[in-house]
Amino acid sequence: MTYSVLCAYDGSTSAEHAFGHALALAKAFAGELHVLAVAQPPEPPEDVETEALLDAAQERFNKQFEKLRARAQAAGIKTSFEVCVGHPAEQILYHADGLHADNIVLGHRGKNAFKRWLMGSVSQRVISYATSTVTIVR
Repeated sequence: MTYSVLCAYDGSTSAEHAFGHALALAKAFAGELHVLAVAQPPEPPEDVETEALLDAAQERFNKQFEKLRARAQAAGIKTSFEVCVGHPAEQILYHADGLHADNIVLGHRGKNAFKRWLMGSVSQRVISYATSTVTIVR
């Protein structure tokens, strides 16, 4: 069975660091790397606005994936890239289960204590409900 790493990617600086860490893990364990970006629709959703937002997110992430794909190829790592729609924590957990990921790697978001308390954070939710190892990269 191949070691599987799922890297959640949102284009942030911490996500860039998380990708580097996930790439190193996949290389160290001769595994494969799956990169997931999640486009979150606006609340409340409006059809025209939602469709335009999701199209723009798909285009933006695919453009960012080009340089990540080059880094993975240079490292000789089998890599897949996907953009999905939904709540980030739910989608990360869903995809991790589907892939039987051995490790979920994601960046830490710099919210202040009040915002974390009010809204929670993606990383906290993933840690709380994941059935595999979770690595948070700052």
